[in-house]
Formats: sequence, C-alpha cells, structure tokens
Amino acid sequence: MSDAGPPQGAKAPVGGSAVHAVTSVGGISHPRDILLGAQAAAGVLPVCDHYSGAPARMRKSLQLQAEMMQEFGACVFDVTLDCEDGAPVGAESEHAALVAQLACEAAPGARVAARVHPVDHPAFANDMATIASQASHRLCHIMIPKVESVDDILVAERALELAGAAHLPLHALIESPGAVHRAFDIAAHPRVQSLSFGLMDFVSAHGGAIPASAMTSAGQFTHPLVVRAKLEIASACHAYGKVPSHCVVTEFSDMAAMQSAASRAARELGYTRMWSIHPAQIRPILEALSPAQDEVLGASKIIAAAADADWAPISFEGVLHDRASYRYFWQVLERAHQTGRALPPVVQHWFASPCT
Repeated sequence: MSDAGPPQGAKAPVGGSAVHAVTSVGGISHPRDILLGAQAAAGVLPVCDHYSGAPARMRKSLQLQAEMMQEFGACVFDVTLDCEDGAPVGAESEHAALVAQLACEAAPGARVAARVHPVDHPAFANDMATIASQASHRLCHIMIPKVESVDDILVAERALELAGAAHLPLHALIESPGAVHRAFDIAAHPRVQSLSFGLMDFVSAHGGAIPASAMTSAGQFTHPLVVRAKLEIASACHAYGKVPSHCVVTEFSDMAAMQSAASRAARELGYTRMWSIHPAQIRPILEALSPAQDEVLGASKIIAAAADADWAPISFEGVLHDRASYRYFWQVLERAHQTGRALPPVVQHWFASPCT
C-alpha cells in the first residue's frame, strides 16, 4: 500500500466544505488531519445537489432542506438556486436579487448555492455583483455553467474578488467535447471544488452524431462517447482532489430508473455526487450514494482500532491495514454522515457538529 503524494501541479481545494472545519476532538488530532494525501484529498460535499429556479420552487426546496436537516441531523443535500434556467428573459436582475434574498433567509446551517449565467452572457456580471456580494456569507459555492476552459474560471474568479467574495469556491459545469478535453486543466485550478457533467448540452453539441436515446436514464450509461466523457470528468476530479457530480435524470417520475442511474454513477463511474431536478429524486440519490450499513459498521471498527494504535499499521480480522486503507474507510464514514446514515457510537465524536 502506498502513501504517494498528489499529482504534479495539484493544489489544495479552496473553500472546502464545512466538513473540514473540525480539526481535533479533546486535543487529539482528527482523522481528517491524520489521513491526508492524494487518496484522501477530495473535499466532502453532500451527495445530492438539488436545483430549482422558479420562485415558488426555490422556496419549497429551501423549506424541504430545513425539514430534512431536522430529520437527518445533517445537511444531506445542497440547494442550488438557478439563475441560468430559472430567470425569465428580461428579468435577470430581479431574479438575481431574489436568489440573493432567499440565500440570506435560508435556515441556519443550510447549504445554499447559486448557478449564475455563463461568463459570456450579458447577465453574468450582474449575477455575480448581486448574488456574490449580498449573500457570500450564506453561500457554499457558485456554479458556473458552460465552462470551456480555465480562462472561464479566471473570469469568474475575478468577478468573485470584485464582489468581495474571494473565499467562495466555484463549481464548473462541463457541457461540450472541448470542455471534456480540458477537464483536467479545469479541475486543477485551486478555486474549483467540483465538476459537473451537462448531459443534454453535451449530446446536443455533437450535431446529431449522438442519438437522443443517449439522454435517457439507461442510454447515458451505454453510449460510448457519453460514458467516455463521464469517465474523463470523474478521473480529472479524483486526480486533483475535487468532487465529480453526475448529471440529471429527466425521467423524474420513474424512481427505479433514478436509483439505478445513481447507483451506476457511483459504483461504475466513480461519481460521489449527483444532481436532482425534482424533490422526489433527492431520497433515491441519498440511498444510492450512501454506503451500506454493514460497510459503515466495518469501517467504524477499523478506524477506531487505527486511532487506538495511533494510526500505525494494524491487523484486523486477519487483514493488514495502514494509512492507505484507513483513508478509504474514513471516506466511507464521511459519506455515511453526509447521507444521514446512523454512525456507531465509537466514531460519533468525530462528527459532533450537526452540519459538518
């Protein structure tokens, strides 16, 4: 087992999740500090990112988020308030102001983000000036759609700085063949926290060369060009310690298809986060991207034994473990907490804050 360092040129993520805020318990170093390295570099984000853009739906999404925070004892999904698809044409400024207002009014501990217009859209500058400046203290990140290269990230970064929100991380939506080609460069930028795959625009960008069936819940896992794009994005994220976020499933009334797609995204393609576009999709995503309870129990035993051994190598049930495998099992526990799984008492003290 190896403790190899991060890829050449890799930089630590900026503005990581609040999950990294707790660094010690009772004066003892936290596993998040101990288990550093390329294999554990990825920021921990909620596994579901729920999008809504119409005013009534944005309010309902924030209400549902608050209710589920009470139910699970953790922020189990982000709410991204959408300016790109949510703003009526000609009323972009008013919509941006509403997004900033709703973000500021969100429940304490809520994770709220905003998707602004693309950097070359006339409304982009106002989106950033309004939302990032007025609500930066309540936002967890800004999503930039239609990112084509690192140059777009630099434009967005400058807009954040002008708005007095230089601390906010950026998420990038990859939606074209060219952007997929440059995914590693985009993921390497320290301001970028996550890359998402935009399935519909990616298929459309091929001018009919990819059939419409590749946009379905099943077809998007079988068409070679789509699968290749998903793998490139996931690989780029894991190379630089960023979070790969899987695309939407438009058949929102088919929960079996939703859960199947989420499971395949996680288990076959390496995605640790997924978009929701309907409230009914949130729980299937949480279930599909949650570790099984027996896996959580096993990981808890190994991490507790490792801590007792001051993180030296151990033999557990006849199998050798060291920090390389500890990283994996710690990530299981992080994912369990972020999806509301019950954690055994032996590891609960490392997750003391309700929304870390």
